[in-house]
Amino acid sequence: MTDNADHTPVIRTRNLRKSFGPLEVLKGVDLDVCKGENVVVLGRSGSGKSVLIRIIAGLLSPDTGSVEVLGNDIGALDIRQLRTLRTRIGFSFQSSALYDGMNVRANLEFPLVRNKRHLSRKEIDAAVAQVLDDVGLSATIDQMPAELSGGQKKRIGIARTLILQPEIMLYDEPTAGLDPVTSVDINELINEVQHRYNTSSVIITHDLTCAKATGNRIVMLSEGRFLRQGSFEEVFDTTDPRIKDFYKYNFIEKA
Repeated sequence: MTDNADHTPVIRTRNLRKSFGPLEVLKGVDLDVCKGENVVVLGRSGSGKSVLIRIIAGLLSPDTGSVEVLGNDIGALDIRQLRTLRTRIGFSFQSSALYDGMNVRANLEFPLVRNKRHLSRKEIDAAVAQVLDDVGLSATIDQMPAELSGGQKKRIGIARTLILQPEIMLYDEPTAGLDPVTSVDINELINEVQHRYNTSSVIITHDLTCAKATGNRIVMLSEGRFLRQGSFEEVFDTTDPRIKDFYKYNFIEKA
């Protein structure tokens, strides 16, 4: 995987804190993501990973701290401005979030019809065909979500975010629940999206194989704080028991 980031920050968080009742989930998080960079936020379940990307997407508000995305202060945007910004951000949900009552074509058309109402039927059809080709699932266009495998649902979910040609991709546990072979396919797709669409991405995962395969930079999150960041090797070249235990808990091929 080539690092094609140009070091211009497209996401910047400073001193992010978020609590739910007495539970403090984020405890002062600073994160920069550069243009064209895949950043993996790695950590156990409950470490605050998903809360972090929901704050970046404007789906949650931090208790304190600031979030800047594509030059916009998220906290200063009104609802209309935030909605417009979100069209530049693709969010790949862990569940794929497909509409069960719509076939693949309708699922992909939905964000276009909602956000780009000036498009003609010919332009919509071309966009749907393009993203399906990009994720390798052109033959599924008339299938229902229930007819798709878990890996196919992930790919269609990613295609639905790509159809608006986002500048930023946010992946929430992209390999969760997938078998090892399908997980490798999804990791490869994440890298293909980075290069083909020149996206900047935050990839939330506890899967070490996913982190090593997709991350230009790895950030280790534990109990609401970043412990360490760098390349995969740099992050795990440590005697910190919290990081060593996490590595031992996960399986990763050592080849």
